Amino acid sequence: MELQKNLQRIILAELLVPLALFIFGAYHGVLQTMYLSGVVRANSVAGIDYYQGLTAHGVINALVLTTFFAVALGYVIVSQALKSKLSEAGATISLVLMLGGAVLAAAMIFAGKASVLYTFYPPLMAHPLFYVGLVLFVVGSWVPLWTWIPVYVRWRKEHPGQKTPMGVVGIFSTFIVWQMATLPVAAEVILQLIPWSLGWTTGVNVMLSRTLFWFFGHPLVYFWLLPTYVMYYTVLPKISGGKLFSDFAGRFTFMGLILLSCPLGLHHQFADPGISTTNKGIQGVLTLLVVIPSLMTAFTIAATLEYSSRKRGGKGLFGWWSKLPYFEADSWLFPYLFCGLVIFIAGGITGIVNASYALNNVIHNTSWVPAHFHLTVGGPIFLGILGGSLYIISGLLKKPVAGKMAALVPYVWMIGTFTFSTGLFMGGLKGVPRRTNLGLTYMNPTSPMYRPDWFLAAHLGMIGGSIMGLAVLIFFIVLIRSLLAKADPALANVPFVFPTSEPLHDEDVPAVRNFAPWVLAGCLLCAAAYYLPLHDIIKNGSSAAPGFRPDNPTAVKTN
Repeated sequence: MELQKNLQRIILAELLVPLALFIFGAYHGVLQTMYLSGVVRANSVAGIDYYQGLTAHGVINALVLTTFFAVALGYVIVSQALKSKLSEAGATISLVLMLGGAVLAAAMIFAGKASVLYTFYPPLMAHPLFYVGLVLFVVGSWVPLWTWIPVYVRWRKEHPGQKTPMGVVGIFSTFIVWQMATLPVAAEVILQLIPWSLGWTTGVNVMLSRTLFWFFGHPLVYFWLLPTYVMYYTVLPKISGGKLFSDFAGRFTFMGLILLSCPLGLHHQFADPGISTTNKGIQGVLTLLVVIPSLMTAFTIAATLEYSSRKRGGKGLFGWWSKLPYFEADSWLFPYLFCGLVIFIAGGITGIVNASYALNNVIHNTSWVPAHFHLTVGGPIFLGILGGSLYIISGLLKKPVAGKMAALVPYVWMIGTFTFSTGLFMGGLKGVPRRTNLGLTYMNPTSPMYRPDWFLAAHLGMIGGSIMGLAVLIFFIVLIRSLLAKADPALANVPFVFPTSEPLHDEDVPAVRNFAPWVLAGCLLCAAAYYLPLHDIIKNGSSAAPGFRPDNPTAVKTN
């Protein structure tokens, strides 16, 4: 079924606009590594200061790009898998709210009035319009799920006893997690931060704000990851030439993440006061349980790739790996997903350190954290977004893709990511701080704070970041060539179809047929995990903190 024309235009806007913004996000990512290595020894470059750029880098890459892609992919998969028309009015409202919110927040960042990083922790204070932009953006991202639910309910009535298509299970799981996760942070922004920034309140409870944020902040990672998981379970088996090894594994993974994504944000607050060690320990255990859907995905996709490779003539215990389409121009999407998996293995292993109550004390707020972060977000998530966006854009416009050049991007990116993260891991173990302009102090030989023992780690990070920047440059060359190319006449009358695999083992397990029990269990687990910490924070109270800017030690006057 061909996507509705107006919906196609909306999807293209949802992909191309954030990719255009991402150009700055990527540029300042490379620039950050130059600040950190001391190659740049300044407070600002080209009129954008260090914390402005760091905030824009985080907001554009981690919030805007990821959310727009999830929405666009959702429209493609839900429409195609359910063979249904979707609400164009709802899609338009969603796009307008998200674009308006993103532009408003970005305007405040570039005006120098919202240098609060993507976590927007108080007592750092942004302009009220920054917070209003965030609210509009999040509300706009809620709209698609609300418009998809009636379509899905109608499909269920028309197809009694039929299993929900795997892609729809994945997309609905993605947005259920998003809906659950964003309610607390919406409360933080609307009830705490906007009144505070407007001067209606004298201060803000920082511990309550941080806890509400991390209720959202860690499941945000799974919201980023789930669209790529959808492609692992539906697209990757197809383009590798085989079938999905286990249908149940995919459904259980998606349902399991509905249950486990939200009730574990306190592991980001292991060093925070005011929260008992018992509550931190409980959520540390819950964090480690997330390894179950991750390992299930690892084993299932590995079995899927082995089946695909043996169908292509692969032999032996390990020899079958050589038959996968690593560099085939016609299968250029494969390396985006495959390299993401390889990077994600390292990200998962290092994440165990972050989740450990004891080990976290060693690496807390060091460069170890962004090293891990870039292996998870910058691995499967980022490559999935780039590959998926290019595939959808070129497919909807019927444009050809320079397959060999496109296939090169993920390998260059993988080399850069591993180099970058190795440097930051080394630095983290030596105590290199995160979110600090090291070029002015620790990486400046003229400073009394100079740390020559950090030199190798910082410069290795810069080399890796530069290679990552090269991968982004190659990607945009491919994208622009595709956009400027003439439409392929052979595709003119062929509907765009996102690849969808069939299962090799089509298990029918009643426990993963229905979302409702998993959503209910997830809500109950969140209530159980957060009731006592929130109760203690509210009961004990804290001094109301005034607002501050990162460049000024005096409190902001709002009246």
